[in-house]
Amino acid sequence: MAGVFSQLPSATAPAHGVRILYRDESLVAAYKPSGLAVHHSARVRQAVVMMQTLRDGLGQFVYPIHRLDRSASGVILFALTPAAARDLCGQFRAQGVAKTYLAVVRGWPALQGEVDHPVPVASGACRLPALTAYRRLATVELPLPCGPYACSRYALLELQPRSGRHHQLRRHLKHLSHPIIGDTEHGDGRHNRLFRDAFDSHRLLLQALCLEFRHPDHGTPMRLVCEPDRELLRPFPALAANLLADRQQPVGAAVAPAAL
Repeated sequence: MAGVFSQLPSATAPAHGVRILYRDESLVAAYKPSGLAVHHSARVRQAVVMMQTLRDGLGQFVYPIHRLDRSASGVILFALTPAAARDLCGQFRAQGVAKTYLAVVRGWPALQGEVDHPVPVASGACRLPALTAYRRLATVELPLPCGPYACSRYALLELQPRSGRHHQLRRHLKHLSHPIIGDTEHGDGRHNRLFRDAFDSHRLLLQALCLEFRHPDHGTPMRLVCEPDRELLRPFPALAANLLADRQQPVGAAVAPAAL
């Protein structure tokens, strides 16, 4: 995964934290901040959502292609035409899109591995096969007590889901006994509180970092990447300096990012 941390330069004064990372006539990729829902639903009654922000900023309709939890951040892809939407949705259904995430987790997992464990569908009626590959990027031991321990250990992971189940990464990290920090549903409340107190972190420390797919018009390989959130890197200062210094252009970038 060389170069997975490449990014376009950050935009200034974004609307609601949204930044356009790439745009052409058929698709747009944007950075979604944590806390912003992708669209309205029965469970989401926010006045501001990602789709409406993009529609207003671009002055045209956008078609949602995939999901990203409201509490997560990172790259999300929208189509600008019905034909592009059909093609991109087909690539996601066929598992032809490579997705890379960053997550801060409790404890120190193995250097790399896979979690092959079925997860329930959203209704909880049945379980579906799910597979996630992970790689440990950094570890830290903080002199902060949590529960019966005088120190607390955390790791920064690169995650690659091979399937696209509801809350797959959050459920798989819980199954691995290394829950994601800030996960109020599948995580560890004691460590969530520690991060709120020590780092003023009030979010899920999970970010969609990179999407790799084929352009719906001509099949060109696309690799769209955003800058790692500083909130995820804050416990790992040495790694953060190296990652944020690596600034290469992602494949397929035709325009500079812009604020909406």
